[in-house]
Amino acid sequence: MTRSLACQRHAFSLPGDHHYLNCAYMGPLPLASEEAAIRGLRKKRFPQVVQVEDFFRPVEELKARFARLIGAPSGDNVAIVPSVSYGMAAVTGNTELGPGRNVVVMHEQFPANVYPWRRLAQDRGGEVRVISPREGCRGQGWSERVLDAIDDATVAVAMGTVHWTDGTRYDLPAIRRRTRDVGAALIVDGSQSVGAAPIDVSALAPDALICAGYKWLLGPYSVSLAYFGDRYLGGRPVEETWIARKGSEDFRRLVEYQDEYQPGAVRFDVGQRSNFALVPSLSASLALLLEWTPAAITEYCRELFTTAIDSVQEWGVGVEEEPWRSPHLFGLRLPADVSIGGVQAAFEAHRVGVSFRGSSVRVSPNVYNTPEDVTAFLSALKEGMGR
Repeated sequence: MTRSLACQRHAFSLPGDHHYLNCAYMGPLPLASEEAAIRGLRKKRFPQVVQVEDFFRPVEELKARFARLIGAPSGDNVAIVPSVSYGMAAVTGNTELGPGRNVVVMHEQFPANVYPWRRLAQDRGGEVRVISPREGCRGQGWSERVLDAIDDATVAVAMGTVHWTDGTRYDLPAIRRRTRDVGAALIVDGSQSVGAAPIDVSALAPDALICAGYKWLLGPYSVSLAYFGDRYLGGRPVEETWIARKGSEDFRRLVEYQDEYQPGAVRFDVGQRSNFALVPSLSASLALLLEWTPAAITEYCRELFTTAIDSVQEWGVGVEEEPWRSPHLFGLRLPADVSIGGVQAAFEAHRVGVSFRGSSVRVSPNVYNTPEDVTAFLSALKEGMGR
């Protein structure tokens, strides 16, 4: 049974006169993470205090925390990358594609998990198959279409854990079983759910799971995390960094060049991965997420908006069916007679933070939101719709 989680607004420094329902855009930095970043940044005042262990211990701690968050046995399969696109470059650089082969992606998928595959197809030949949702049956029908699109020529399925514009869920276990049947890789962008919803990579076994750090992981910008399965662990990295090589802990012997990499996913770490401000900041955020637990965060968001979703549906707003809707991220599809500009102006006037993505008004609450935020959201939406 999922434990109950109280509101955690005290852990953040959000202004009291704003209603921030936009974590899918950017997660606010918790106070503890802000303080950790400042402590790390201050070390550069006098670099002599930066010791050799500062290049390694905080990184190992961050990787271990991420591994716990996603259900991995250890941090050995985790790499620190600056962005999702960087992690995807590591994947596509180690994926064979060619004429007659294909990669499956979702319609209107986030660009960071599309452009690398398009480049791979341009360079080596092959097809990027874009799978659209089924009309009138977005959630279940979309997953069914993905399963139908995977065939013996499929090299990889590259997708999000949920759709980034409206939180539509996919049947990832079924898609994973199908990719295994044909020997294809499953590459998952977890940026819009990891941290806010449970995931178990030991059970799902994706070949790669890459997550931006600044959204639901509540970390700073320009640091992200990537899990690599066995298919990619022996691959060629984007960069040939010194710290990825065997024996890099001994600074006296760095000129004794080593061809052998450190074990695990270290080879995929970005250069200067030991950022003394960003790494401890993200690590502090993960410590909070592990304390709160993704399951409890999901339930908190579900309970916060259950009544509100019933209300907006009565006003004619379209919302995904509950089994295929993410509690922490969902899209509102406005009636045809409603001006999206008027709705946007009403949200701004009421200081309600949401996003407009594709044809959706994207709402993404988290543990810092309160019933007052939901009330302000409903008031703004009703006013903007002229209801």
